[in-house]
Amino acid sequence: MLQIYCPYCAELREEEEFAYSGEAGIARPLNPEELSDEAWGDYLFFRKNPRGAHQEMWLHASGCRRYFNVLRDTVTYDIYASSRIDEPLAALREPAGAGQ
Repeated sequence: MLQIYCPYCAELREEEEFAYSGEAGIARPLNPEELSDEAWGDYLFFRKNPRGAHQEMWLHASGCRRYFNVLRDTVTYDIYASSRIDEPLAALREPAGAGQ
């Protein structure tokens, strides 16, 4: 079972309290009505699925009910960092030697 650190509650909690919410940092197009059907479909349905470090968004569903970002390894399930949703994703970085 994963232990996830909630940056709002400032506590390490069990995975059961959280809900995975998808890839972090997906920006909505500024003018969606100007997009082609293909581009709109790409925005709605296609996400990265990397092997290794991946920036994800999680919801602390049974706690503070806030969304936050997590940098998690999709192979080992190691969680490297978590940050508030208003903090830049660039602050979440894979540690040296991770994923080897």
